[in-house]
Formats: sequence, C-alpha cells, structure tokens
Amino acid sequence: MSTVSKKICLVGDFGVGKTSLIRRFVERQFSDQYLSTVGVKISQKQISLPVNPEQKIQNLQLMIWDLEGHTKFKTIAPSYLRGSSGAIIVADVTRQETMERLEEHIKLFLSINSQGFIIIAFNKSDLFDEEKVAQLLTTYNFSEQPRVISTYATSAKTGKDVDLIFEKLAYKIVFPE
Repeated sequence: MSTVSKKICLVGDFGVGKTSLIRRFVERQFSDQYLSTVGVKISQKQISLPVNPEQKIQNLQLMIWDLEGHTKFKTIAPSYLRGSSGAIIVADVTRQETMERLEEHIKLFLSINSQGFIIIAFNKSDLFDEEKVAQLLTTYNFSEQPRVISTYATSAKTGKDVDLIFEKLAYKIVFPE
C-alpha cells in the first residue's frame, strides 16, 4: 500500500508545549529547556494505521507544522495553516489564559480549513492535580464543535497521551467516516 502525506499543525499560545509534544512524538525525547519557535518548524514522522480487521495497513507521512505562538504571528498564521488536514490545539493547564484562547484558535483554524479536524491537548498535566485536570476537561468541552474530535490531558514530559493525540487525529484525517 502506498504512503499518503498529510499536513497537521500544532497551534496555541507561546510556551504551552507545542514543540515539546512534537519532540516527544517524533524523537521520543523531552527537554526542560524552553526554546521559542520563530515562525514555523516542520517535522515529519511516518506512522502506520490499521485499515480493517484483516490488518491491512495505511502508511501515513505526517508533515507536522509547529507554529509560533506569539500574538504578532497571528497576521501570518493563516498562510501557514492553509492546506492543513488537522490541528492539535494546545493549552497549558497551569496557565488559565491559554485555555481561554482555545476557542479563538479553533475559529482561526476552521476559518481556513473548514473540513479539517481538531484535537485539543491540555498539556503539562503532570504539573496539575488529576481532579483539577478532569474538571478542566469538563469545563472546556467543545462537543458543540463537530470538527473537534476530542480533548486530552497530555504531558510531553511523561509522554502521557502524546502518541494517542497524533494517532487519533491521523486516523480521523485518513478515515473521516
């Protein structure tokens, strides 16, 4: 079976852990040192998705665009988002303001890619009490948004649900139903 290539973007405010999530997924590494992304950084990872019970596999090349999170970037973000099949929109559970801007990021992505799919990642969940994270997942529920697949509490540091968010998004992009 041939390999399909799809573009996905990681979107969110600065410092929420977009680069760390990508690094954990692609390179299986984590670093505590903060490096601000300037503009966009593109990473690639090939994954295999099961197609059916007979275990036919769909090979997928993910082109992962790590978008800068600073507000001055908002004017050029649409050109980077264009052509994306999906987005992982990231918030930092330790910074309330990053969660309050999730809706803004969703609207921006869907205004450019109306048929795209979104996963919400509440990152740095290892730094927050599990009960509080569960409350946040309930409070910031985007079930009224049909293009938002799901919301997950992630940790780039521990690896919690990092592979899952990329794989769920990839599967939905390739097999939208």
